[in-house]
Amino acid sequence: MAIDSFERLSDYLTGLVPERPAELQKMEEYAREHRFPIIGPAAGYFCYQIARMIGARRIFELGSGYGYSTAWLARAVRENGGGNVHHVVWNEELSTRARGHLAALGYHDLIEYHVGEAVEALRRTDGIFDLIFNDIDKEGYPASLPVITEKLRPGGVLIVDNMFMGGRVLDQSDRGVNTEGVRKITRLVMSDPGWVSTVVPIRDGLLVAYREQM
Repeated sequence: MAIDSFERLSDYLTGLVPERPAELQKMEEYAREHRFPIIGPAAGYFCYQIARMIGARRIFELGSGYGYSTAWLARAVRENGGGNVHHVVWNEELSTRARGHLAALGYHDLIEYHVGEAVEALRRTDGIFDLIFNDIDKEGYPASLPVITEKLRPGGVLIVDNMFMGGRVLDQSDRGVNTEGVRKITRLVMSDPGWVSTVVPIRDGLLVAYREQM
């Protein structure tokens, strides 16, 4: 698909998303102005839908930015009857910004905040999760998978962002560590009979994988 057609399709999908709260729109505007990577409305709404469909009440985000994806997932948890969403970033400033946005949206009581390395935070956190959202540095994707598999309940869902890398996964001459990290986790999950998975072409591509109930 040509770039202009893809952008038109993305705009069309975004236009189908129901109107968001003012605070969420404020977060989207900040991302546009500062070129900060967020999953955007169409992917955010899709993640919310998946979380609602599986009745997710315990969610862990690996790489949460200033809380945009967290807000969509927290909405699902609230509507599923309550629970918690773990927000993890390296940066204390991002964590503080997220706290402000999520409090304004009325989700502060659902969020557990961590500042540090995301996979290690998941490893240290007690219990298992219904849904894990992975958006860490892409070179770290493959190494995160064993920890995710251990911490995700059978019947739970893994969502991994940036499966297309802006189209770079299609360029066989691109052997950068981030592109290769995306390729490797895609192969690992798609070839593993313990997962039922597909790559969904929303925004920059989402890998959605259901963990089989063995």
